[in-house]
Amino acid sequence: MMKITCLGTGTPESHKRRASSGYLVEVGDDLVLLDCGGGVVSRLIDAGHMPGDITHLFFSHLHSDHMMDYARLVHAAWDENSTPVEVFGPAPIIGITEKLFGRDGVFSTDLFARTEFPGSQEIWRDRGGSLPRPWPSPEVVEVKTGFSYKGNGWRLTSRTAPHAQPYLECMAFRLETEKASFVYSGDAGLCPEIEALCQNADLLLHWCYRLSHETKYPTVMKFSPHAGEIAAMAERANVKKLLLTHIRSHMDSDEHHNQMMSEATSAYSRDVGIAEDFMQVIL
Repeated sequence: MMKITCLGTGTPESHKRRASSGYLVEVGDDLVLLDCGGGVVSRLIDAGHMPGDITHLFFSHLHSDHMMDYARLVHAAWDENSTPVEVFGPAPIIGITEKLFGRDGVFSTDLFARTEFPGSQEIWRDRGGSLPRPWPSPEVVEVKTGFSYKGNGWRLTSRTAPHAQPYLECMAFRLETEKASFVYSGDAGLCPEIEALCQNADLLLHWCYRLSHETKYPTVMKFSPHAGEIAAMAERANVKKLLLTHIRSHMDSDEHHNQMMSEATSAYSRDVGIAEDFMQVIL
């Protein structure tokens, strides 16, 4: 069984309805997090999990709305005395991690105090920890588009997601078991590589950052397909279920939801919907 929980289906915009990007995949004994944008850790806790439950974290790219809660996740899991999370992401994720948790990092004053102050040590030992208390140490691996990873009963593969190159390396992911397959587009323009990654997937979560009549900005149009274009690609790729995500706040009206659904169902013959925070799909 593979269970996908949408923890954050929004954008960098502050929006009560949607946290920024983050998707939890429960597969076998692993809890895999795809991206960790602002608000995702709170959504994770509200969904019944703790930060220390996450075994793997994969970043599609390093825009802030896909990684703003990275520091919170690592720090909170460390405070739970959990096994360090395995982190995979494009460069410079190692440097970013060091700038957060290194001896001269953003959290160095906090970490020195928490590990050296006698009162903090007393609380730590009372909670089952031992001294000296180590600093957070996520296992970080820098990856490039095309990498793959084999977990316990599941496999993740990646392809290029046209988005913010050459400033950021951007990826889409396919996570599959023997019985189910799930594709997360990241932030992606349509392209043959993404379409190939989606072939016969049981679920596709694809970003939908604009409405079809929003044609003012050519670069946004080029890399941000609208609902009908995404749905047509999903139809060609024989995707079984499509969810549109990364929804901007101005798109969250009944009128615009109806518009997106009308355009999507005109191009796609199977199950389609608009993702919401806490929505779950079991494959």
